[in-house]
Amino acid sequence: MRIFMPFFSIMFCLVICTNHAKGQDFLVKGVVFEKGTNIRIALAEIVNKRTQLGIGSNDLGIFEIKANIGDTLYIRKRDMLEQQIIVQGDKSIIIYLVRAVNQLEDVTIKGQSKKQDLEDIKQEFRNKGVYKDGKSSVLSSIFHPLNAIYNLFGSEPKNARRFSRYADNEIKQSQIDVYFNSTIISNNSNLTGQNLEKFMLDYRPEFDKVQYWNSYDYIKYIKESSKKFTDTLGKGK
Repeated sequence: MRIFMPFFSIMFCLVICTNHAKGQDFLVKGVVFEKGTNIRIALAEIVNKRTQLGIGSNDLGIFEIKANIGDTLYIRKRDMLEQQIIVQGDKSIIIYLVRAVNQLEDVTIKGQSKKQDLEDIKQEFRNKGVYKDGKSSVLSSIFHPLNAIYNLFGSEPKNARRFSRYADNEIKQSQIDVYFNSTIISNNSNLTGQNLEKFMLDYRPEFDKVQYWNSYDYIKYIKESSKKFTDTLGKGK
């Protein structure tokens, strides 16, 4: 019997240590996007069901909240469907929220937030040298966008000019993405899966055409173009 005592003692200690480790809260880091777009969602509410503690995402959609493995996090934002996830570990998480309405308010898209972010990076080009050598991972690019931009373009004058062209195009494309994205297209057409992806590639409008459009102009374009696209698919059978 004494032979087995050390074994049981070790197993007991392992169980106690494991349960103790599971009981330790840690910081979970994440970022919130609108599904189907590259738009980051600021001021989304993230609540831990167990602790009832909540925080808001910052201007880049990034948040940090204390949690434990198995905790349920609720993510909420006005006019968007609530999302919930189970914490699996301490790895960074990406959350996609779906817009809850079929049509958006009649607004003129300014893209000021995106523009300001890119202008800030331009200023960094003027103030600093190379920010970091090497390549950035996908998560690193999401949580540290400056790193990814610097790694891509560097700090030489010719690369700064390349970035300026990149920034101008990004601003234009982000304005299109606000309304021409998979969520809004799905809500205003019967397209899904590969057909939806092909439509988004083949019928993506040019900025010069849409720069003065409002939400209703986009939805009208989506409905008319998706019907034309569907008719084309029917002829191909």
